[in-house]
Amino acid sequence: MATSTIINDLAERLGGEEIQLRGILKPGDDPHVYEPVPADSQALEDADLILYNGYNLEPGLIKLMNAAGLKGRKLAVGEVVKPLQLDKGKGEIVPDPHVWGDVENSIQMVNRIRDALIELSPEDKEKFTQNAAQLIAQLQELDTWMTRQIQTIPIERRKLVTTHDAFQYFGRAYGMAIAGTLIGISTEEQPSAQTIQKLVEAVKKAGVPAIFAETTINPALITTVAQEAGVKLAPRQLYSDSIGAAGSNGDSYIKMMVANTQTIVEALGGKYQPFEEGR
Repeated sequence: MATSTIINDLAERLGGEEIQLRGILKPGDDPHVYEPVPADSQALEDADLILYNGYNLEPGLIKLMNAAGLKGRKLAVGEVVKPLQLDKGKGEIVPDPHVWGDVENSIQMVNRIRDALIELSPEDKEKFTQNAAQLIAQLQELDTWMTRQIQTIPIERRKLVTTHDAFQYFGRAYGMAIAGTLIGISTEEQPSAQTIQKLVEAVKKAGVPAIFAETTINPALITTVAQEAGVKLAPRQLYSDSIGAAGSNGDSYIKMMVANTQTIVEALGGKYQPFEEGR
């Protein structure tokens, strides 16, 4: 079993036909607010291995896992990464769960999933190892390509304003300042009128030509911010907590990162070059 669509995609690439994989969340689902259904409890109890992100990305499912009688192993894949810390206000510091924003972190996650699959099915070690090596090579190419693309954005425009605080790892890895977010780490938060006005002022101060909505969150409020700040809302939304629906330009982890990079580069005045593996 896999919780987030991102972990499900990586596990599918690693396990192939050697595993039976089921994902709980569907493309476009928001793990922060997902409410488990009875079938989820049964599926978790039947699983030999449960892959989840951790750092409280999927609080409803983590609570369910802790309460259910599980026969299999639980693995918090995202917690192999040393987290960035975020201030939720009133002195509450929490780990940022959005670790996949840095592709190097995702390589660590791939290695950990590979090891867990080998522990589960040692006879398939060679296949899992081969699949992991192939995926890691693709991710290394992706990481290098993303760095080059972001560097084409004029340095004074390398600033991100998004709906929620999901791009800290991306920003740190690829040289983008997080100039502001409408809400914090969890999409459960409801921004006040004061928060919206503060973000409008932050956008004006940042001097960016565009800000970004996200696919898992209603874009109404961030659209208002863009209008009041006198900037564009990027024509395409960013994939943050989920890959895209089948057939979309973000329907795998690699494709979602490519799509996000293209969206950011084009909206902020860079020069985007298509991602071509093996170049």
